[in-house]
Amino acid sequence: MENNQKFALITGATSGIGYELAKLFAKDHYNLVIVARNQAELQSKAQEFKQQGIEVIPIAKDLSKKDEVIALCEEVKSRSINIDVLVNDAGQGLYGLFKDTDLERELDIIHLNICATVILTKHFLKEMVSRNEGKILNLASVASKIPGPWQSVYHGTKAFVLSFSEAIRAELADTNITVTALMPGATNTDFFNKAEMQDSKIVQDKGSLSDPADVAKDGYEALMAGDDKVISGFKNKAQVSMANLTPDSMVANMIKEQQKPVEQEQQQQQQNNE
Repeated sequence: MENNQKFALITGATSGIGYELAKLFAKDHYNLVIVARNQAELQSKAQEFKQQGIEVIPIAKDLSKKDEVIALCEEVKSRSINIDVLVNDAGQGLYGLFKDTDLERELDIIHLNICATVILTKHFLKEMVSRNEGKILNLASVASKIPGPWQSVYHGTKAFVLSFSEAIRAELADTNITVTALMPGATNTDFFNKAEMQDSKIVQDKGSLSDPADVAKDGYEALMAGDDKVISGFKNKAQVSMANLTPDSMVANMIKEQQKPVEQEQQQQQQNNE
């Protein structure tokens, strides 16, 4: 029960990897501040986590809006809560060719994936530095290492998250604060539904998707060990290793083929057979 006075703040905590991470923290008796947009889902998950005998504070915010991110920081401060672990999990993508996709949605994705991560990290890191103690887990992705046709903005944001995490980790090398980047591959969450990506080849092949519980376990263990980053899953480790040895243009063309709509793939095969 040594963690029962500690708080972890987890964004995107009601589903997917964020939810599985919250379960792991609750099991280890961390108190939780859980953040997502849907108040009803937050209340439901809060009741579930409280069964571990911990304090759970649900806060509904849309983190794609700068004002709401700042309001989150202010609300936590007003409650006099010290955040011992910050988990920047919330993130979204959008599927399609960049020339066709909606600019406003992509700007919201940039604000959520990048700006919210920067604001929350800046705010809570300053408090961690004053105590010389704390941990930060940022959700990067294998997308951070690979160009992503059909998801160009998402891949670009995750490249930022990984670079940002590695940089501030180096800045904190002489402190007791660690920054860890979790790099999953395609995972069986609601991400693809929100990204309108159900028609892509990679999603249609359900057997290729990782279990979010497995991803969360890898991330949690790496965070607690103070590791700099972890690629979750052997297949994803192999993919990143291959990408590191392959010209970016070739990798981009490979991903373009993997992520294109199944219907387009079928049409191409039909044309090749005629």
